[in-house]
Amino acid sequence: MARVVALYNTPKDPAAFDAYYKTTHVAIAQKMPGLRSIELSKGPIVTPAGPASYHRVGTLRFDSMDDLQKALASPEGQATAADVMTFATGGATLLFFDTLDF
Repeated sequence: MARVVALYNTPKDPAAFDAYYKTTHVAIAQKMPGLRSIELSKGPIVTPAGPASYHRVGTLRFDSMDDLQKALASPEGQATAADVMTFATGGATLLFFDTLDF
């Protein structure tokens, strides 16, 4: 499996972020070819040392890194990436990786 993990910093307006993310951004992302699932964090994000600077974490799952790369290169993937700047006023970090199964 391959993953995209989006770490969203705390936005200027958390309520507006949440409303847009749930009703608009997820709907755009769900159109990416090869996407298997989307998982969203719920509630506060914490570290062993206490609260994290992140407001939300999104994880997208694909069968392979090749599928992930094809999805990102597709028109739907490009639309998803472009949309991040619409609502992520606190900034975002995107991580792409393959997973090992045990």
